[in-house]
Parts: sequence; structure tokens; C-alpha cells
Amino acid sequence: MMTGDLIVNQLGGYRFLPGIEPYSCGVAAESGYEIVHATLARMLPWHEGLLAVRKYLEQNGRKRHALCGVELRCPEPHSFDGFGDFNRDYRLLLEEWQLLIDSMNPVARTNVSPVINPPAETMLYAFSYTIPSEQPPPTFVIAGGGELRDGGLGRELIVRVGETSPDAMSEKSQRVVEIMCERLACLGENDRLSTIDVYTQHPIRDIVSEVIIPAIPAAARRGVNWFLTRPPVQEIEFEMDMRGVRQELLVDL
Repeated sequence: MMTGDLIVNQLGGYRFLPGIEPYSCGVAAESGYEIVHATLARMLPWHEGLLAVRKYLEQNGRKRHALCGVELRCPEPHSFDGFGDFNRDYRLLLEEWQLLIDSMNPVARTNVSPVINPPAETMLYAFSYTIPSEQPPPTFVIAGGGELRDGGLGRELIVRVGETSPDAMSEKSQRVVEIMCERLACLGENDRLSTIDVYTQHPIRDIVSEVIIPAIPAAARRGVNWFLTRPPVQEIEFEMDMRGVRQELLVDL
């Protein structure tokens, strides 16, 4: 269960819910700031893309520390070892930029693999950042999460591992929705959700009506964005992320 203890990133203008080494569980804007979500008009290789994001932030009067969310698209799901290798390279860049807070990664992340026309290498799809703002209410981004128990990374933690029956998918989605609700309770409010994303290659109609909407009522009003994708690790079948922002941009980097 989440403790609800958010850590302030003063240079970034946001608070974060600690996660694991590669990413935080989510972020919420500090007083005097808001979070903006930006989708790339054309995806870029992840390293090149983050360099372009840094330049974009600087051109818009923001330091690199304002980066608070990253969304990636990978060629195919990794093995757990392969995922760890990628995460080390990714985290190293954030370390070089001095973005870590007491060795904790404050930046939220989602990383999924498109089923159709996947990229040849891991690409930057979107990012979130803070800007000065006095407009309430607080904005927030909840990181992607799959059907893993206890917040760790390991095959033994996958709910109904190796199963994709409707019953198994229902149980998997229940775990993911539970994770989303735990994070939402720490970072924001249901009524302030602006986007609810689902990432899976499996049918979601029953999951939306029977699992997501009862637990996240905003989904009935806002709808659910379904990305025909697979989570970034083999044998994980269902992932979600959410956010509550006022500004959604499409940017050329």
C-alpha cells in the first residue's frame, strides 16, 4: 500500500511519490506551478528525444529539473533482465542531469510496446513538465503500472502469470486499477482526472464497465484511451496510467 508520503522536488516545482530505481509512482505540482503534458508530433529515439526536451525546456524558460514525466514506446516487451539493462542506461542520463533527489528518481514514466508498427528502437512519445502557475487546482501525473504485486519487478509477482483468459484479465486489471487508485489517493482526485489510459492487446469492454468505471468514476465521463500495446516486460498483460492536467500540447522537437 502507498504511504502517501510525497517528497518535494524544489528545483522542479513538483512533489513525487517514490517508486523504484527507474521511475517514481507519480508527480503532483507544487503550489505556484502546474504540470503540462506534451506529445511529440514525431517520436524521437529516447536519448535524442530527452536531449531535445531539455533544449525545449530551456527555450521556454524552464530548467531541466522541470521534467517530471516521460512516456516511451519500445520495440517489444523486454525480459526482466533486458528491462533492467535499459533502466540502468535511462537512469544514468537522469543522474548525469542531476535530477535525482537523495538517490531517488522523481520522474514518472510509462513505457509500452505497440502491437502494430512498433518502433525499431525505444522512442520518446511524450513528456510532462512544470511551469509557473497560480491557477488551481493542483495538476498531477500517475506513472504507468502493470499487474504486479507489492510494487516490485519479478515474474513471481505477476498476477495470474501466463494466463490471458477473461477471468485472468479481469483479475489482472483489478490489480492495476488498485494501484492506480492508491496513487491517485496520494497525488490527486478522481474529479480532476483529465486522461485515463489503458495499455493492452486484449479486449477491454468488460474491464472498462466492470472494473475501471466502478473504481474510477471519472472514466464514465472522460472515457478511456485504449492503446493497442503490450507492457514493457514479457508476460505482463495490462497497464494503465492517468493524469489530471489543464494543458495538452502537440510539439515538434
